[in-house]
Amino acid sequence: MRTLRIAGLAAAAAALATAACREPVPVEVYRKVAVEPRDIVVTAQAAGVIEPDTTVEVKSKASGEVLDVLVETGERVERGALLVRIDQRIPRNSLLQSESNLEVAKAKLANAEAQLRRSDELFKSQSITETEHEAAVLAYANAKADLVRAEVAVETDRIALSDTDVLAPISGVVIGKSVERGQVISSPTRDVSGGTVLLTMADLTLVQVRTLVDETDIGKIRPGLPATVTVASYPNQPFEGAVLKIEPQAVTQQNVTMFPVLIRIQNRDQLLKPGMNSEVQISIGRRDSVLALPNTALRTERDVASAASVLGLDQATLKAQLASNSAPAATDSPPRGDTGAAEPVAPAGETMTLQNGRSITLPAGVTAEQVRAIMAKRRSGEALTAEEEALATTVFAQFRGRGGGGRGGPGGPAPQQTSAQESAAFGGDYLVFVLRNGQPTVVRVRTGLTDLDYSEVLSGVSAGDSVLVLPNVGTASS
Repeated sequence: MRTLRIAGLAAAAAALATAACREPVPVEVYRKVAVEPRDIVVTAQAAGVIEPDTTVEVKSKASGEVLDVLVETGERVERGALLVRIDQRIPRNSLLQSESNLEVAKAKLANAEAQLRRSDELFKSQSITETEHEAAVLAYANAKADLVRAEVAVETDRIALSDTDVLAPISGVVIGKSVERGQVISSPTRDVSGGTVLLTMADLTLVQVRTLVDETDIGKIRPGLPATVTVASYPNQPFEGAVLKIEPQAVTQQNVTMFPVLIRIQNRDQLLKPGMNSEVQISIGRRDSVLALPNTALRTERDVASAASVLGLDQATLKAQLASNSAPAATDSPPRGDTGAAEPVAPAGETMTLQNGRSITLPAGVTAEQVRAIMAKRRSGEALTAEEEALATTVFAQFRGRGGGGRGGPGGPAPQQTSAQESAAFGGDYLVFVLRNGQPTVVRVRTGLTDLDYSEVLSGVSAGDSVLVLPNVGTASS
């Protein structure tokens, strides 16, 4: 009996466990995520190779046998230092010959000058004809020309003799050696093939990294952006540099289009060597302590209806909410090229209050129509005239001066300012669902910098709001 009782209890427990497993598990329709300050950092990563910033092929203007090579690879030499000696016999003989020709030319000139003086006296006394006098003048002129040619020949031969000593054209390191003692070389000034390369020198105090960046990221990169370079030899010692230039010609590798980007790095300790493989991280943008929301909460006009149906909003309610949020609210930091509708501009000299509680005063003579026209041109992508740019700078200067603004909250840290080019590369206008009075409400927002997980909030929501994330509904691409 006891055994039967125990078996019955076990069966009852198993039945209760089975019933419990069959109870419906609540499905999470959405997840609330608070809009709060965070740091957003956007970088582009690529691999590259260290190159010298300046490379020079050292050649000799003199031809002949190499008598001595005074440097080895890896040595650092200063500009003007002697590198290679070339056989001087032929240039020295040419110099001796030209110097003797110069002495003859001087003697001929002295003789022609004396004959010209006598010819002048005889011509005055009508002792010689005009033709004979002109012949003496011509002989003197030819003698002067011969002297000039002889002087030029001497100077040329002296230069040729000095060219047998090959000097360093720059201060740098010898990174290549192409000749040895006893080798006969040709001059680039006499050989159509370009002459013999003796040495290769490079200034390693300044190096660069040539890296390939995908075309999808190249629009976000511009000269001057900071970059960090790491090499396998010094994994814990990053090197700071900056984007030097973006090559205009694309390179296609395995059907992927990329653009070469050059990163310049100061290499004062000369730790970086040409040919080293490196990893490059280009800092495209950074925002510290700005309001941000997850990208999974962003919706577009195409998928907002499906998200609303999941949240239980009917189409009529959705349309009414969209109508009441026809444009994102303006913030007090539009200088980054934001192209949305601005706050209504108050008359000149009046004080207006923004939605975030801050107040601004419009400069005298600035009207709402002018500001709206400027914002309209920005939205359409048109370039502003010099007068419009100056007006926009005047209106928006007070925004930058007050810092923080609506995105960081009153008294919050001031957001970093970026150029219009960076603003055009990031952000956009989206829709999000927030909880208002316990009910999902669609709100238009404008976003700025994004790291593909979170986006900076420029307008639409504020700190304390909670956006709704729907895991099973398609999200907007950022």
